[in-house]
Amino acid sequence: MLPPQRVSYGRTRRRRTHHALSPVHPTVDPLSGQPKMHHRACKDSGYVRAGLQVKVPKLGIGVPKN
Repeated sequence: MLPPQRVSYGRTRRRRTHHALSPVHPTVDPLSGQPKMHHRACKDSGYVRAGLQVKVPKLGIGVPKN
Protein backbone atom coordinates (compact mmCIF):
# COMPACT_ATOMS: atom_id res chain seq x y z
CA MET A 1 0.00 0.00 0.00
CA LEU A 2 1.38 3.40 -0.96
CA PRO A 3 0.87 6.74 0.76
CA PRO A 4 -1.85 8.82 -0.90
CA GLN A 5 0.45 11.79 -1.55
CA ARG A 6 4.09 12.77 -1.28
CA VAL A 7 5.01 14.50 2.00
CA SER A 8 6.22 18.02 1.27
CA TYR A 9 9.68 19.26 2.19
CA GLY A 10 8.27 21.82 4.67
CA ARG A 11 6.10 19.25 6.43
CA THR A 12 9.06 16.90 6.77
CA ARG A 13 11.22 19.71 8.20
CA ARG A 14 8.51 20.74 10.68
CA ARG A 15 8.28 17.16 11.92
CA ARG A 16 12.06 16.98 12.38
CA THR A 17 12.32 20.20 14.42
CA HIS A 18 12.05 18.14 17.62
CA HIS A 19 14.92 15.80 16.72
CA ALA A 20 17.73 18.18 17.69
CA LEU A 21 20.14 17.21 20.45
CA SER A 22 20.32 19.39 23.52
CA PRO A 23 23.73 20.43 24.94
CA VAL A 24 25.07 18.71 28.06
CA HIS A 25 25.22 20.71 31.31
CA PRO A 26 27.73 19.17 33.74
CA THR A 27 27.77 20.23 37.39
CA VAL A 28 30.70 20.54 39.78
CA ASP A 29 31.34 17.70 42.23
CA PRO A 30 31.40 19.20 45.76
CA LEU A 31 34.07 16.77 47.02
CA SER A 32 36.64 16.79 44.23
CA GLY A 33 35.67 19.95 42.34
CA GLN A 34 35.66 18.10 39.02
CA PRO A 35 32.77 18.41 36.54
CA LYS A 36 30.36 15.46 36.47
CA MET A 37 27.07 14.62 34.77
CA HIS A 38 23.80 14.49 36.72
CA HIS A 39 22.91 11.08 38.24
CA ARG A 40 26.41 9.75 37.54
CA ALA A 41 29.21 8.89 39.94
CA CYS A 42 32.29 11.13 39.93
CA LYS A 43 35.35 9.19 38.74
CA ASP A 44 37.61 10.73 41.37
CA SER A 45 35.54 10.72 44.56
CA GLY A 46 32.63 8.37 43.70
CA TYR A 47 30.13 11.05 44.78
CA VAL A 48 26.61 10.65 43.33
CA ARG A 49 24.40 12.71 45.64
CA ALA A 50 24.29 13.74 49.29
CA GLY A 51 24.57 10.60 51.41
CA LEU A 52 25.57 8.31 48.52
CA GLN A 53 29.13 7.56 47.54
CA VAL A 54 30.05 4.68 45.21
CA LYS A 55 33.30 2.71 45.42
CA VAL A 56 34.32 0.42 42.57
CA PRO A 57 37.99 -0.57 43.00
CA LYS A 58 38.06 -2.55 39.75
CA LEU A 59 37.20 0.61 37.75
CA GLY A 60 39.09 3.00 40.03
CA ILE A 61 35.95 4.92 41.07
CA GLY A 62 35.94 6.39 44.59
CA VAL A 63 39.25 4.89 45.67
CA PRO A 64 42.47 6.81 46.43
CA LYS A 65 44.92 6.92 43.54
CA ASN A 66 48.35 5.36 44.00
